Amino acid sequence: MQTMLVFNPTAGQAETLERELEVAASVWREQGWRVVLEPTRAAGDGRRLARLAVEQGYHLVIAAGGDGTINEVINGLVGSQTALATLPLGTMNVWARELGLPLQPRAAATALLSWKPRPIDLGRAGEHYFLLMAGIGFDAAITAGVKPDEKRRFGALAYVVRGIEEAFRIRGARTRITLDGRPFRGRVLMIVIGNSQLYGGLVKITHRASIDDGLLDVCVIKGYNGLSALRRLGAILLRSYSQDPDIAYYRARTIEVTSRPRMPVQVDGDPIGMTPMTFEVVPGALMALLPPNLPEDLVAPLTNREARRLLPWIISWFVRR
Repeated sequence: MQTMLVFNPTAGQAETLERELEVAASVWREQGWRVVLEPTRAAGDGRRLARLAVEQGYHLVIAAGGDGTINEVINGLVGSQTALATLPLGTMNVWARELGLPLQPRAAATALLSWKPRPIDLGRAGEHYFLLMAGIGFDAAITAGVKPDEKRRFGALAYVVRGIEEAFRIRGARTRITLDGRPFRGRVLMIVIGNSQLYGGLVKITHRASIDDGLLDVCVIKGYNGLSALRRLGAILLRSYSQDPDIAYYRARTIEVTSRPRMPVQVDGDPIGMTPMTFEVVPGALMALLPPNLPEDLVAPLTNREARRLLPWIISWFVRR
């Protein structure tokens, strides 16, 4: 197995990070994998290294870090036959939690040995691909306000503090949302467009999302100020969103969002710009390692046709191993 381990050297303490990477790599090497470690040095390096792995015929790229590192890597792997996996060393590790991957390096490395490749969907926001979700408005403003050193020092608490600060400032924006050509208008505080279910590693905002159904799930939180946003988020935490008239849930292939004033946008936890922006699903755009016991509501059963199409790739995968 030709494997590139792309890691973020700022994801933790240097000595601890080196030890964790070597522990994981030794697990894979004991099984005959050929593992090359490649650090990211600057923004965009994860994407560049993933593209290099594709060009050089690597079978697998493992993103070691947080969800931001994974996002860079998927933007380099999209459309290729090189598969994605993750070694969770970041702050929230949402993708790892979504898949039930252990957060301890040796256990995670061992678990990945039994996982199998499968094509999954990606979302695209403008020119940026995302694996987990896109956030517009309130949460994107919070994300933009958290500095990298705050994230490293305080973890999830940094987002809580910024969220409280932002709640006193934010106001709902006059927003037009077009879902597969159908327009909706309203005063909006926050929109979550999910390719997967778990948000922030804590709560399932887009709770019906599947990573391979060819659709994006859209949760729209309406309101006039930050207090409204906190109330709506409370309803989501209590799973009473279906009874809240200010929470709307949709599914669509293409979503266009315009607003006044413009709202910030983030994907997989990283700011990427402002509205207006178009979001769309890209079916089967990424090959990813998935566990054998993935929840049924997160991934649809393979049809006979899909299984026949995937069979040569699976055979090739095990031959490579």
